[in-house]
Amino acid sequence: MKNAVVLLSGGMDSAAVVAIAREQGFAVHALSVRYGQRHTSELDAAARVAASLGAVAHKTVHVDLRSIGGSALTDDIDVPDAGGPGIPVTYVPARNTIMLSVALGWAEVLGANDIFCGVNAVDYSGYPDCRPEFIEAFEKLANLATKAGVEGAGLRIHAPLLRLSKADIVREGLRLGVDFAQTVSCYRADDQGRACGHCDACRLRAAGFADAGVPDPTHYA
Repeated sequence: MKNAVVLLSGGMDSAAVVAIAREQGFAVHALSVRYGQRHTSELDAAARVAASLGAVAHKTVHVDLRSIGGSALTDDIDVPDAGGPGIPVTYVPARNTIMLSVALGWAEVLGANDIFCGVNAVDYSGYPDCRPEFIEAFEKLANLATKAGVEGAGLRIHAPLLRLSKADIVREGLRLGVDFAQTVSCYRADDQGRACGHCDACRLRAAGFADAGVPDPTHYA
């Protein structure tokens, strides 16, 4: 069984990706990042998801993006309700680039050629690091910037949800046995993981379950 590093935030998308990687026959090494996010209950959710979906390892690393700031998720900026034009203030500068870089480092240590992430460019908030062009560019970087890449190992960045709707993600996750009640998506989630029901993440999540025609298992405050 080949090893793969899977970025696991504790949200519904990354939980589905863990299940997808497992179905594809990979031994999942789940990686979560404590980056200074306010909604730390998602990290508790990540631990639950990793255990329930059979990850062979789950590692949480600390990267202090709060010291940099610049986002409503890491700084003293209000998290807005859903909606609004342009890139929202919940965008964390370079977050996916940083997280994928950490995943890339762990993959090299493990001798893994495959990294999975849950980025989505259909039902999403407009973040620039969730686009197909970003994933393609990072895969090129991975193969240029690592020992494994230059020796011809062929590192791959998998983004299996990239072109799926939120409803499709719900259906795929349920097919693979994901318990979405274990996950936390809300940007304002409290210490118990209860969602606000109003932020953009809550809006997208609720719409996904509604469009899929299945009950929403989210715990609301």
